[in-house]
Amino acid sequence: MADPFEVRMRFTSQLQHLNASITSSQKAAHYALRYKDMDEDLHSCILEQLERNSMNNRANIMYFIEHLCDMAQREHHLEYIRMIQRDILRVVDAVAPEDGSGAANVKVIRRVLKGLQNKSIFNAPTVTEIEGCLKERDTLPTNTVLSPIPANGHRQRSTSDVENNDSASFKDSTTTTTTAITTHGVSRKSTLVVSGGSGGGGGGTGTMTNGTGISPMVKLDKKQIEQRIEEDRERHKRLRESIWAVNADDDASAEFEKLWVEASDVAEDDHLAAEEDKLERRAVAQALLEEAR
Repeated sequence: MADPFEVRMRFTSQLQHLNASITSSQKAAHYALRYKDMDEDLHSCILEQLERNSMNNRANIMYFIEHLCDMAQREHHLEYIRMIQRDILRVVDAVAPEDGSGAANVKVIRRVLKGLQNKSIFNAPTVTEIEGCLKERDTLPTNTVLSPIPANGHRQRSTSDVENNDSASFKDSTTTTTTAITTHGVSRKSTLVVSGGSGGGGGGTGTMTNGTGISPMVKLDKKQIEQRIEEDRERHKRLRESIWAVNADDDASAEFEKLWVEASDVAEDDHLAAEEDKLERRAVAQALLEEAR
């Protein structure tokens, strides 16, 4: 029998090294099902890594959850599915927190939930309820109002103003701005402390904290941004490769029906394009006849 501590450590390592490839998610899912007698412990690993890792890794774990549920359903080990159903709100809170720091992951959650709904793992009312929460988290970063108290007489100040400060003054300075923050329709006052990063060139590693020391906005570094772009590009490439696929169990006309439903109605542009094609074919045919003579 395998050592539970070793199994947990190896599974944790696999979760930490997940990427956009299907292989990494399938490998971790196979491992979890291989040691399904420790499913409760391995599920706790998933929740821990969701709450501790970077936003990019949390997105990868969210995609992994879809693979795990799919494989668990095929192998008739429904305990993983029950635990995901039980803790789905905790998972959503970790992948896209209410403070808006995970706004980039909202689309990931929606895509995964849609896939799980199509596999009958989640029902429509549950997905709809979660969607309602995600709408607020998706718009929170852009709709958060940061404006000075009117008594000071200064113009409104946003986070973009702070980022666009001159690099020389930003590098070693600390700016404190008292703001009125509107979140979910509730106005409250808060103090944002913007601390300049160290190093030459004003590299922009400043952090923003409120009066309680909690960071309301997480600023990703360049490496994390580039990694996320690459992973999203890989996923979109796989999506384009599989988007044309038709279920093999369907009848022979399934592909035709799919194209017929997706095709747009015939419009004036379609008639013009057909007329141009007809004239082009006639010109080619006429040229071939003249050459034959």
